[in-house]
Amino acid sequence: MSQIVDNFVAPPCAEQIEMLYQDEHLLLINKPSGLLSLSGKNPQNRDSVHYRLVKDFPGCTLVHRLDFGTSGLMVIARNKAINAALCQQFSERSVTKIYTALLCGHLDDDEGVIDAAIAKDPALFPLMSICAINGKPARSRYQVIERMNFAQDDGRMLPVTRVQLLPETGRTHQLRIHCQQLGHPILGCDLYGGLTLPGTEQTTRLMLHASELHFVHPVSEKPFIVRNASPF
Repeated sequence: MSQIVDNFVAPPCAEQIEMLYQDEHLLLINKPSGLLSLSGKNPQNRDSVHYRLVKDFPGCTLVHRLDFGTSGLMVIARNKAINAALCQQFSERSVTKIYTALLCGHLDDDEGVIDAAIAKDPALFPLMSICAINGKPARSRYQVIERMNFAQDDGRMLPVTRVQLLPETGRTHQLRIHCQQLGHPILGCDLYGGLTLPGTEQTTRLMLHASELHFVHPVSEKPFIVRNASPF
């Protein structure tokens, strides 16, 4: 098997984590784009959501992650028991996650489903691949919000489609690779074609934001529906 070598070094992230809710059991945060969820093995990648939060909330652990370039909602457990209870909700797929994204080009259909199995391939790291034979089942829904032109910093106008994305499974890079499979990669996506079309190379970030999270509080059993508006 090929040896995986991760040479990625994250540039410094000056943006702060926004605290949206906290109690003795869990935290709800808005993660900035450009911040790792978890510190990497490379000591240059120490800064992360967990690294920052554990200073003020000892014992806190991540229940799920967002990609480095993705911004938006994350729920953080403040102890192991809460982590286990929340992880169970995620594994049972009783948690609803809704993302906002800008896709390159104008989509023909107003809504649809992408059903394409995703596999890890150490030879391609960090890329994932669509593979019907060795991949794990992966399914995402999309709904068009608007078709528009997006102004880049250099004044160029890019045709983009603002969509809501709802992953029904939770594979690594699922939404990014599924949108590429759709023929409309997420604007700013360096791994799956979102920086290759004319004018896209100036995009300052991955245009993907975790904008909504539905789950049940493990202690109060109160349903939480949390929304956080997209910054783009």
